[in-house]
Amino acid sequence: MTAALAGLVLAATAATAPSYAADGQSPATSAPAAAHAKAPKDDGAKRLCHRVPRLERRIDRRITRFEGPVTRRGSIAFLERRIDNAKKAHHTAIATFLGDRLTARKEMLTVLKKKKPDLKEVAAWCKANNGGAKDTDKATS
Repeated sequence: MTAALAGLVLAATAATAPSYAADGQSPATSAPAAAHAKAPKDDGAKRLCHRVPRLERRIDRRITRFEGPVTRRGSIAFLERRIDNAKKAHHTAIATFLGDRLTARKEMLTVLKKKKPDLKEVAAWCKANNGGAKDTDKATS
């Protein structure tokens, strides 16, 4: 009885298998999917140069917020105060959760401070290279 039931289930799954299963191709390598995939033609310098001022403002705002006073929502000091309040109220689960957020926020502050000089270098490169335009005569590496 169970062998017959297993045979029915196996036959049903074989009948409802996707069309690519019969020819051995996965959906990632099928012809229509491959036709839509496009490799990048350049390094995206022009688009990045266009975005640099916005990225600089975004990084500056986040650094300012993270380093803000206790009264500033989103600051590290604000989150530390919330952790202290949770510990005083014996809400250990909340304190642990907020502690993990504090760790992530401190790591993000470190990353942002490392990326800021890199972005300044990109801005200088963009200025020297016509905003990332494809002008190969004046391009520098």
